[in-house]
Amino acid sequence: MTTKIEKIGVLTSGGDSPGMNAAIRSVVRTCAYHNIDCVGIYRGYQGMIEGDFKPMDARSVNNIINKGGTILKSARCMEFRTKEGRSMAYEQLKAEGIDAFVVIGGDGSFTGGMIFNQEYNFPVIGIPGTIDNDIFGTTFTLGFDTALNTVVDAIDKIRDTASSHNRLFFVEVMGRDVGHIALNAGVGAGAEEILIPEENLGLDRLVESLKRSKESGKSSSIVIVAEGDKTGKNVFELKEYVEKHLPVYDVRVSVLGHMQRGGSPSCYDRVLASRMGVRAVEALSEGKTNLMVGIKDNKLTLTPLEMAIKGHTEIDKELIRVSDIMTI
Repeated sequence: MTTKIEKIGVLTSGGDSPGMNAAIRSVVRTCAYHNIDCVGIYRGYQGMIEGDFKPMDARSVNNIINKGGTILKSARCMEFRTKEGRSMAYEQLKAEGIDAFVVIGGDGSFTGGMIFNQEYNFPVIGIPGTIDNDIFGTTFTLGFDTALNTVVDAIDKIRDTASSHNRLFFVEVMGRDVGHIALNAGVGAGAEEILIPEENLGLDRLVESLKRSKESGKSSSIVIVAEGDKTGKNVFELKEYVEKHLPVYDVRVSVLGHMQRGGSPSCYDRVLASRMGVRAVEALSEGKTNLMVGIKDNKLTLTPLEMAIKGHTEIDKELIRVSDIMTI
């Protein structure tokens, strides 16, 4: 411990994800372990502006490691995007005696933290919490593994109905800009086709693929569609297109929606959150700032927030190839 940090704030911002509570717990208990005061900042940056703070100790975070969502609540805060809003937040932090903060969220949350650090030289460390797994500088974000398991479980149940009624199901999953959930869950659940933003499958190829599936003897099919798929049609338009060109199929649509963001976090997400929380607090105590804790090759890393925000994650090309082979 080289830099004297006496009080650390912790907040969750942006969309919730399973594992956030485990990360909060880890930050709070690491602070307690190192005799650092910890303050929970409720409702993200909005709560920071309004001074919605609550002291937290090791017992404050009992029995939350298994809970989805975030006990600190989350909110989108337009006011924090203004200099006036950030100035109010700074005054509240100083009045509370908070020396640094850990923000758990995605690129929007990190952008707020980075700008705040630049303006006030205020120590900030980010922990990536988003089910989309779309943050540069880490192989996995908190909530991604849990979301995958939720999606695969839902698809397994949908397949029971698809098989019983010889139906084709389009299953839409989250992923407006990236297809990590769709690709991984699609392979894991044995989907016949996977439509993701990174690859433009094209409607003609989709129809041909489904036609081959039918001719090969498949009585039912599952097509996973990321909400940001580049075919240019939403999942209901895809249904209509296939019904028009392949009337032999009885087509149904299932949009999984926000159920993907809920539920008890997986063991992997709980362990990852615990590791990241410890590293975040100790990085601040080492005098480090404006960084995000990530994981690569099962080792924790620190990436500048600017890189985490501006960098682009890449889809796993090998997994795409595996998917193509598996759908024969």
